[in-house]
Amino acid sequence: MADQNMEAAALKTLKWKPLLSRFLKNAPPVSCILFNQSVNEGDVPLGWRSANVTPIFKIGNRNLPENYRPVSLTSQLSKVMESIIRDIIISHLDRHKLIDTQHGFRKGRSCTTNILEFLDMVINVISQKGSVDVIFLDFAKTFDKVPHRCLLAKLQAHGIDGQVVRWVASWQVKGRKQRVCLDGYSSTWADVLSGIPQGSVLGPLLFPIFINDIEDGIMRVVLKFADDVKIFRKVTNTADGLQLQQDLNRLCDWADKWQMEFNVAKCKTMHVGTGNIKHDYSMKGRHFDVVATERDLGVIISSKLKVAEHCYEAYKKANTMLGLLKRTVKYRNPEMMVQLYKSLL
Repeated sequence: MADQNMEAAALKTLKWKPLLSRFLKNAPPVSCILFNQSVNEGDVPLGWRSANVTPIFKIGNRNLPENYRPVSLTSQLSKVMESIIRDIIISHLDRHKLIDTQHGFRKGRSCTTNILEFLDMVINVISQKGSVDVIFLDFAKTFDKVPHRCLLAKLQAHGIDGQVVRWVASWQVKGRKQRVCLDGYSSTWADVLSGIPQGSVLGPLLFPIFINDIEDGIMRVVLKFADDVKIFRKVTNTADGLQLQQDLNRLCDWADKWQMEFNVAKCKTMHVGTGNIKHDYSMKGRHFDVVATERDLGVIISSKLKVAEHCYEAYKKANTMLGLLKRTVKYRNPEMMVQLYKSLL
């Protein structure tokens, strides 16, 4: 029965990989033996633990290495096995309702649900003539700094143990290597001492588990989407602001305990409401910048809760793309132009 379940899970996750799917469909016993042996022995082949890292530009100055996201390109067979392990872990988390405020990489949750829940709470306060202080937090080198041993401890604290945690330990901790590949050139192989591989199937689930307890002891509202964290509360007087500052201090203590770090320079404060006392917030002696607008999960949030800034940015982006198409495409069939626009935007 275990072999049949493993085979079915493997084939289910391979619909988007035609060549590999064809191989496993033609030789299902091979895949079952390989995956079952890997789980039963708690061991991962070396090739599954080796990754070619490709830098993907994010934003800012292209000459600065920190403005690139290191995406790991790993074995496709490894990704199939990761998909199986991921489904097992998600089923366990959902069954026992172990993750609540995390909206990232969860069924039925998304950027949209995160933003809607946030705006609903804030607008309810503002509609009652109240004011809200919002802190947008930013982790420094989030996925790269996760300590392996701490991650395994978090998995076990969530009731994930036995063969599953042994497999994750082998995949994540034992002998993981990577090299940087760019323009046909590659660096030498280096040992990976910390972090979760970006570009992996299992990685996006492991990090939310790692920071799942970040709000323990926090009295204010915390919302998360992967590593994007915001904390906010109704603030009517100085005492309310001091309580929010105490929660920020607790978050600092959590980060120190689990060997993580907040990028204070990128953490922002937003004061919402006409009667806001505009309390000053800080971390480790450094005060947060106060902003009137902030891009949160792709949506520009305004301290006045107006959408004009977001609409203008969307218009400007669309107009830029239309200008590019107008300059470069001579045959302007309406249907083709729409397809090009949707593909490039």
